[in-house]
Amino acid sequence: MLSPFTLTLTGQSLIYHDLRAASDMGFAEIKELIQKADISFTNLETTILGRHGGFPMKGYYFGCSPPAVLDSLREIGFNALALSNNHAFDLGPQGVLSTLEEVERREFLHAGIGVDASDASKAGIMQLGKRKVALVAMDAGPVPAISYADDAAAIVYGDNAVGPRPARPGVNKLDVSRVLEVDDQKFSHLVSIQRIFANDLRDAHDQRKQTSPDEIDFYGTIFRRSRENRRRIDIDVASLQRQLTTIRKAASDGAFVIAYLHHHHCEPDWSEVPEWVQCFAKSCIDAGANAFASHGAPVLQPIEIYRRAPIFYGLGNFLFHLPDGEDEWSSPDIWKSVVATCSFDGNNLLQSIDLVPIVLGGEQRLNSVAYHERIVPVPASKELAKSMLEDLSRRSKKYGTSIVLEDARVILPDSNRHIVHVTAGT
Repeated sequence: MLSPFTLTLTGQSLIYHDLRAASDMGFAEIKELIQKADISFTNLETTILGRHGGFPMKGYYFGCSPPAVLDSLREIGFNALALSNNHAFDLGPQGVLSTLEEVERREFLHAGIGVDASDASKAGIMQLGKRKVALVAMDAGPVPAISYADDAAAIVYGDNAVGPRPARPGVNKLDVSRVLEVDDQKFSHLVSIQRIFANDLRDAHDQRKQTSPDEIDFYGTIFRRSRENRRRIDIDVASLQRQLTTIRKAASDGAFVIAYLHHHHCEPDWSEVPEWVQCFAKSCIDAGANAFASHGAPVLQPIEIYRRAPIFYGLGNFLFHLPDGEDEWSSPDIWKSVVATCSFDGNNLLQSIDLVPIVLGGEQRLNSVAYHERIVPVPASKELAKSMLEDLSRRSKKYGTSIVLEDARVILPDSNRHIVHVTAGT
């Protein structure tokens, strides 16, 4: 049996600044916590402007970072990075290549992008301490289809191959479709409108193939005839199985497996977990993953423990660097998260979780509109930490995670009697 070990996970790191000179004492405490773990994981929520250059692939919500931010993440203590997210393709294929080059130069465990689809879907595998660790990372969008990696193929017209189609560097795709189910009356109205304006799928790029007369592609949105009105996300079966096969293979090879999903198919209340994500997370654990983490909605979401494996449905933000003048992200919840340290035994079974509530930029800036000054996370005060943990407890109960605060300890009285310790700040 292998020896026990720890895995620390944080919110996403949207990082534009070199933080190695940051001198905040609270940030130093957070770094010390991350540096103690055997595996320290975050999501690199940017792309690197490096040797391969690149060009902005979108106008708004664009971001890229210098290679020095990777040195910052190393100095903080991270050794594992998910690279699959909606910013990974912000500089196009060149940015993907530069990111891979700079991440590999610094010897991070990484996964989620690649030189083609086959490469992007591979598990990153590395020996961290005495433990073989695998990371399987993917993105479910919505992002432009060109963001996803593609393998080389032949260009075919009719029955004739007319030349090679080169591979495209990009992101590992979990293929999902957003479907809006509407009743018969609404569906008929949409069909009528489509006919009036002669919506022609032949003019659309990357359109979804229609398989049923009860579905229409209405200018890029799929509507399905149904008895009730609701939104749903359908996961492509073949895409799902490719991801699960990668997880199974890594687990069968003896690795501790972290499964990671980035997505922006959020519920209207960002703090709620979409049903399809719940099902997908458990499918990853069933396939052999020992931990599941997700980012996308920039807020803290519930925690679940399933088959002695932690599921972090959304860890919010760890670093969230904004330009001066950007004021869209004003909700205080965007700036509050936790650092979660999971302890596992020699059989890769969860033993405990330590949660340290944090505030990006410190509590003194929560009422300030200078969001660009919220540079590093620091521990929350005891009062704020208590409030954050009580809220997390309330929202986690529906997932069987009954969190009760007793003497700065959170007890999860499920069938396995897991204990989660909580450091409530200073």
